[in-house]
Amino acid sequence: MNVAIVGLGLMGGSLALSLKKLDFIDKIVGSDHNKEHQKQALELGLVSEIVNFEEVKNYDVIFLAIPVDGVISALSSLTDIDESTTIIDLGSTKSKIVSSVPPSIRKNFIAAHPMTGTENFGPHAAVEGLYHDQVVVLCDLEDSGKVQQQVSRKIFKALGMRKYFMGSNEHDRHAAFISHMPHAISYSIANTVMKQENKHTILALAAGGFRSMSRLAKSSPNMWEDIFRQNKSNLLEAIDLFEGELKTLKKSIENDEWSEVNKTMNDGYKLHDILD
Repeated sequence: MNVAIVGLGLMGGSLALSLKKLDFIDKIVGSDHNKEHQKQALELGLVSEIVNFEEVKNYDVIFLAIPVDGVISALSSLTDIDESTTIIDLGSTKSKIVSSVPPSIRKNFIAAHPMTGTENFGPHAAVEGLYHDQVVVLCDLEDSGKVQQQVSRKIFKALGMRKYFMGSNEHDRHAAFISHMPHAISYSIANTVMKQENKHTILALAAGGFRSMSRLAKSSPNMWEDIFRQNKSNLLEAIDLFEGELKTLKKSIENDEWSEVNKTMNDGYKLHDILD
């Protein structure tokens, strides 16, 4: 297979590094509107060459590793691809992307969300093995062509990913709780401290707990603005439910109901019985 990756940041760059290890991948090229990213991707050896967006249509597999609003725009420009071409998007939201796919290329399209990443972005953030042993969610796969289903399954299996299948609406609600809401909270935690007059003194005390909670606030604001916009209703529901939990804990603390405080924390502690 010959592969074109649109977007050479963390996700696209890391994907390129892993695809280079696969014996059935012959060539990997990249496309990125950012000239500096193009230069860095070549210097880092992420791809063999940079091509313009029109040229990616000539490749067997096209990965869209760009912000979710950009995915929708890109799909509208890919309506003249060959019927055997596979387009795989890696966006963090799925419903609006799936509904925006032009009917003429719906069979070509695979809606995928690799549940992996770091808080860093750009070509220098690329990490070999980022996808290995991680979950990839494939949405509405029954609406994709048989060839495209086979191609995507083969690639994600070769990357060592664990595949889950669900509808795009279901995915977006789940992602709001375990990805999108935590990012919103992390930005809010960071801003809570940054708006204090003595923020530098406060941050001088920052240890592992605060750094872990605020780490996601290092993520690209432009990318996450798009994600929040596309998944607005699910994100708001998740934030509402989180606020309810926080208010319950706050009330227990205010009223010196320490047994209730302890119970709340023990209930949360059980989460890791599932995760671990």
